[in-house]
Amino acid sequence: MNKSMNSAEMGKPKKWQDVPMGGIAFGASAEAVETGQWRSMRPVWDGEKCISCLLCWNQCPDRSILTDASGKVTGIDTFYCKGCGICAHLCPKKAIEMRPESEFTGPGAGAKGE
Repeated sequence: MNKSMNSAEMGKPKKWQDVPMGGIAFGASAEAVETGQWRSMRPVWDGEKCISCLLCWNQCPDRSILTDASGKVTGIDTFYCKGCGICAHLCPKKAIEMRPESEFTGPGAGAKGE
């Protein structure tokens, strides 16, 4: 790759070696950053409908699905959940419903184990 070219001049790379080197951010994850306040939709878990199939737990990108020692789902950690809705979409029993964050206001909103 010609180092004097900028990205606008480069156009679409012809081969993978022409793709500019990217950066990697180490140490950034939802476990290290409280991201729950970013979302516009909040998952609401219904323990009576849940069969603990763990599809939500396996696919959650923020590791926000809470389980006990026996592997049963016990709730959603809304402190880290970004509200993507993957869990609700995958749930075969519709035990997770996405609701507007505006419904959850006041003291304790976004608290762990809610």
